[in-house]
Amino acid sequence: MAKIKGTIVVDKERCKGCGVCASACPCDVLALSAEVNSKGYPVAWMVNPDSCTGCASCAVICPDSCITVYRQKFE
Repeated sequence: MAKIKGTIVVDKERCKGCGVCASACPCDVLALSAEVNSKGYPVAWMVNPDSCTGCASCAVICPDSCITVYRQKFE
């Protein structure tokens, strides 16, 4: 059976650090980083990238649509 691994890309300049994506993630992949964007907001990042299944819950719930989810299938 094929395994699916996910990864996300966050548009750091559009992220306002609300943390909704981290709360919505069922696999506890996301968190807010200490890094801030040019507006002074902390940005979301993958704290547990190996746990990401590519479910896209984070991208769906993001109020600013700044998360893109990619999925890759492994045999």
